[in-house]
Amino acid sequence: MESCNCIEPQWPAEELLMKYQYISDFFIALAYFSIPLELIYFVKKSSVFPYRWVLVQFGAFIVLCGATHLINLWTFNMHSRTVAVVMTTSKVLTAVVSCATALMLVHIIPDLLSVKTRELFLKNKAAELDREMGLIRTQEETGRHVRMLTHEIRSTLDRHTILKTTLVELGRTLALEECALWMPTRTGLELQLSYTLRQQNPVEYTVPIQLPVINQVFSSNRAVKISPNSPVARIRPIAGKYMPGEVVAVRVPLLHLSNFQINDWPELSTRRYALMVLMLPSDSARQWHVHELELVEVVADQVAVALSHAAILEESMRARDLLMEQNVALDHARREAETAIRARNDFLAVMNHEMRTPMHAIIALSSLLQETELTPEQRLMVETILKSSNLLVTLINDVLDLSRLEDGSLQLELGTFNLHAVFWEVLNLIKPVASVKKLHITLDLAPDLPECAIGDEKRLMQTTLNVVGNAVKFSKEGSISITAFVAKSESLRDIRAPDFFPAPSDDHFYLRVQVKDSGQGINPQEIPKLFTKFAQTQTLANRNSNGSGLGLAISKRFVNLMEGHIWIESEGLGKGCTVIFIVKLCIPKRSNESKSPFLPNANHGQSSFPGLKVLVLDDNGVSRMVTRGLLVHLGCDVTAVSSSDECLHVVSQEHKVLFIDVCMPDGFEVAVRLHEKFTKRHERPLIVALAGNTDKVTKENCMRVGMDGVILKPVSVDKMRSVLSDLLEHWVLFDTM
Repeated sequence: MESCNCIEPQWPAEELLMKYQYISDFFIALAYFSIPLELIYFVKKSSVFPYRWVLVQFGAFIVLCGATHLINLWTFNMHSRTVAVVMTTSKVLTAVVSCATALMLVHIIPDLLSVKTRELFLKNKAAELDREMGLIRTQEETGRHVRMLTHEIRSTLDRHTILKTTLVELGRTLALEECALWMPTRTGLELQLSYTLRQQNPVEYTVPIQLPVINQVFSSNRAVKISPNSPVARIRPIAGKYMPGEVVAVRVPLLHLSNFQINDWPELSTRRYALMVLMLPSDSARQWHVHELELVEVVADQVAVALSHAAILEESMRARDLLMEQNVALDHARREAETAIRARNDFLAVMNHEMRTPMHAIIALSSLLQETELTPEQRLMVETILKSSNLLVTLINDVLDLSRLEDGSLQLELGTFNLHAVFWEVLNLIKPVASVKKLHITLDLAPDLPECAIGDEKRLMQTTLNVVGNAVKFSKEGSISITAFVAKSESLRDIRAPDFFPAPSDDHFYLRVQVKDSGQGINPQEIPKLFTKFAQTQTLANRNSNGSGLGLAISKRFVNLMEGHIWIESEGLGKGCTVIFIVKLCIPKRSNESKSPFLPNANHGQSSFPGLKVLVLDDNGVSRMVTRGLLVHLGCDVTAVSSSDECLHVVSQEHKVLFIDVCMPDGFEVAVRLHEKFTKRHERPLIVALAGNTDKVTKENCMRVGMDGVILKPVSVDKMRSVLSDLLEHWVLFDTM
């Protein structure tokens, strides 16, 4: 028998295939039956899956597939018809369920894909939110550092402290190795190393301001990374072989640089920036982050704002110090002015008293001499003495009135007076002087000029007398005319007085007075100077007038007080001039006109007072003697004393009038003590003050201590006669002051 190398198989080929199919169907059926169990577990555990019925259908499909493979195990051998029917039924059901499942998956798969897309979108959104939250946290951290740095920087308004604090806080917050500030020099052509973080006194190292790296930083408002080897980054030498850290630079605006004087700062720079350089630690992998650069930029802006505030504060402090110095100087000047005014007033008060005392003697004695038997030549001389004395008294009054006008204490003394009599009185006073110079003076009072008016008679007479006196003084020959009339409404306005606004009314009228002379005239360019006190024009100076320069200045102020206007008209030298003034006067009621007992020309009846007991108190011997002589001449029984104690000892109920010189130190006190001594009105004498001035303060003081009247020195015989008549008739003399 031949040998054969063939291996005899253990099983026939068909049987082997059948065996493999049998085993495969078994494991397929097992797998199919295990999948529904897993699906059931998934459905139980998943409470949000939206397709449970699809899973049930898919499970049924798998179960049927498994059943088909399981039943197929019995078909490998001889089997009955029943097995074939069951197998066929299982396959039919499996086909139906599989087709239904396939159709369902066509609709379900797009939904499942959209769910997946949403899931990916949500994941991306979540990642983006995480990044944004990281940025927000970074920004919050940056903001916290900025607030902390800003608080530290703005905790002071000293520029050196601001800059040093900035470097220290930036170095601590950002963990810097070095931080430096480069300032422009005075020339503005270089940057100087002024402040560093690690060095207390940095070396005065300078670099040109036109370097490209500096231009790059100055041209941007952002922090710029620069090379560690650039000149502005060489803040300190690098030891060893360490790699330098990253360096950034940022510009710092220098607001109000012209006011800064730090080290060698310029008054004005074309670059108006400083340079801040920040260096990370050497030999480290650390890099600058965006939020750190933003922090540096914000801090640079805050430093600029703090420096501007410091500059403004320093400017305010300098202005305050300057203002305080000016206030101190003004206060010192005010005190000096007040001291000067007090000294002037004291001087004027003393001079007023000292000048009026001899004038009182001159006028009183001259008036007494005038009433004696005199030759015509002697009488003319006495009258001239009286007129000249009155003019001198007018000058004294001018000086005092000017002082009161300047300090604002002068007030008009309004009362009813005879307007016509004022002009005639002026004419009578000025005629003796004019007759000496052979000047012809005329007075023209308009028919419609009221006879009586309400105003300040004394100021009106003084103004008119000053104007007429100047006309006489500066005229060598010719004539002088005085015209007075009621100004019409159309002639009130004058272009030379834009501030003069007359308002016509039935209660008042405007008096217009014109004084025209035929003298040498005035240069029109020099007219405005005439109303300045102590000033004379060249024309007047050449005339050698020896005037005081007060008349027109005081007249102008009197006219202004009386709500009027004064001006001068002249066509030039040699053509004379005209002085015109307008004043406001009130119209008295008819009852007042008929009852006015205080008119200058009124006849008071008595010309002498025989047996009238009068007491005179005056500490000045000359003045006491003169006053006594006047009263004796009028027939009075006079007792003269020199002290208050003597007066209080001598005075009795028999004395009807007591004259007291209130310039005495205790003049007002005597009046008070007299009221205490004589409690009843009819027991004490009438108390009259002899005063150097009759201003408002003097009147108020006299009324306060209970005096019955006050008269102004000097006093003539006629004036004393009028005073005694009014006093005995009305028992008060304040109306005629």
